[in-house]
Amino acid sequence: MVLRIQGYYAILDVRGSSLDLAAACRHASGLLAAEPCCLQLRAKQLNLAALCELGHALRSMCTQRGVPLCVNDRLDVALAVAADMIHLGQTDLPLAQALRVRSHARAESLVIGVSTHDVDQAKSAAAGGADYIGFGPVFPTQTKSDADPAVGLAALQEVAAAFPLPVVAIGGITLDNVAAVARAGASAAAVIAAVDGASDRTLAGRRIARAFAAA
Repeated sequence: MVLRIQGYYAILDVRGSSLDLAAACRHASGLLAAEPCCLQLRAKQLNLAALCELGHALRSMCTQRGVPLCVNDRLDVALAVAADMIHLGQTDLPLAQALRVRSHARAESLVIGVSTHDVDQAKSAAAGGADYIGFGPVFPTQTKSDADPAVGLAALQEVAAAFPLPVVAIGGITLDNVAAVARAGASAAAVIAAVDGASDRTLAGRRIARAFAAA
């Protein structure tokens, strides 16, 4: 599978500690229909067994659609379900250790992304061997209760111009401001609320992708 991080970066955000597998798969199906550049599984409260159950189901769905599967936070789950990507936050497994695990597991094709919240963190992730950078929150966001302060479009433009890696804009991105995000030089936009809250999730995802195509 050729990995190209551009346009709509879809996130299946599973809330709570119990898994409704059928509902999660229906939700994922709507996101995948928009043909995103990847689908990230984000489930902060699910236990390991539930994460793996959902991850295996998504692995099958993503393979059928030709969309890369990403796992948020959990490198063990990413390896267990043969995900294409892992996305790490600043308080998750450090990048250097993730790279060592990837090597020991002989999973060199696993793409590693790192969330960054300022220019110094972005520089560190790029120098440390990240395959792509998440940068933000670009705008204030309600998705994370402990979100960092918004960085703004100027900082996003600076980071996108400074590094040769794909830069995925995160945080507070809507259908109204995504065009500005694309013009700032981001490769893609990771969006949860603006898609999940839309009457048609597939259409919302496609509108995000079109904003990047137009830029």
